[in-house]
Amino acid sequence: MTTTSAPPAPAQPKRRLGDRLFAGSATGAGILILVVLAGVAIFLVTEAWPAITADSADLPDGKSLAAYIAPLLFGTLLAAVIALIVATPLGVAIALYVSYYAPKRLAATMGYVIDLLAAIPSVVYGFWGIAALAPAMVPFYGWAAEHLGWIPFFAGPASTTGKTMLTAGLVLAVMILPIISAISREVFGQAPALHREAALALGATRWEMIKMAVLPYGKSGVIAGAMLGLGRALGETLAVAIVLSASGGITFNLISSSNPSTIAANIALQFPESSGLAVNALIASGLALFVITLAVNMFARWIVTRRADFSGAN
Repeated sequence: MTTTSAPPAPAQPKRRLGDRLFAGSATGAGILILVVLAGVAIFLVTEAWPAITADSADLPDGKSLAAYIAPLLFGTLLAAVIALIVATPLGVAIALYVSYYAPKRLAATMGYVIDLLAAIPSVVYGFWGIAALAPAMVPFYGWAAEHLGWIPFFAGPASTTGKTMLTAGLVLAVMILPIISAISREVFGQAPALHREAALALGATRWEMIKMAVLPYGKSGVIAGAMLGLGRALGETLAVAIVLSASGGITFNLISSSNPSTIAANIALQFPESSGLAVNALIASGLALFVITLAVNMFARWIVTRRADFSGAN
C-alpha cells in the first residue's frame, strides 16, 4: 500500500517594501485616531469630574449639574434637528437636479458653487444670519404668532429682532447643506448605469428611473451625509452664538426671544470669564456634547452597515 504525500503548500508571495510601509502607516494612523479619541475622552472625564461630584450649591446658579446641562443639551438638539429637517430634503433635491436634470455646464457650475459654501467661515454665516436673515424673518414670526399661535412651536410672543431658535436652525441648515448635497451627489452618481438604462429601456420616466434605481442605491449615502451634517450642526459655535438670543430654560417655542442656548455656544461665551468649578461645569457640558456626537455617528454607522448588504438596487 502506497501513500501519497500532500503537495507542498504554495509559498506565500513576499511583500514588497512599499506594501509593508503602506500597511504599517495605515495601521498606525488607525491606532493613532483611537488613541487621540481615548485621550480626549479621558481629558473630558478628568476635568469634568470635580463638577460631577460637587455639591449643587457650588455650581453655576446653584443648580445641579443635570439641571445646568439639560437646557443646553435641549437647545443643541433642537437647533440641529431643525437644520437637519430643512437641509436634508433640500440637499437631496439639489443633488438629484445636478446629477440627472441640469445641463452638464450648469451642473458643473452648481456643484462647484455648492461645494464652495462649505469653505465659508462660520462667522460669515453668523453675520449673514443676524444682518439679513433675522430681520427678514420678523414679519413671518408676527404672522405665525397671530395665525399659528395654537401650535406650541409658534406660541409667541414673536421676537422683534429675529434672533430666535428658528433663525439659528435655518443658519445651521445653510451651513450643512453643502455637506449633505455633496455626499448625496457622489452617491447618486455611482448608481449602476445598467440599472438606470434598464429602467429607461422598459419605459420608465426619468423620475421613475430615479425612484427605482437611484434612490434605493443611495439611501445609505444620504443617511451618512445627513448624519455628518448633523454632527456639524451639533458642534457649531460662533454662528449660533451670534444669531441666537439665549435666555435659558427649555421651550419648544421657535419664534420668541426666550431660547435655550446650545452647549458649544455657551462654552464659547462663558469660558473666558469662568474659573474654578464653573470651568469644570462647562467641560462637563462639553463631555455631554462629546457623548451625543459619538452616539450620533455610531448610529449613522450602524444604519449604513445595516443597509450595505441590500441597497435595493443590487
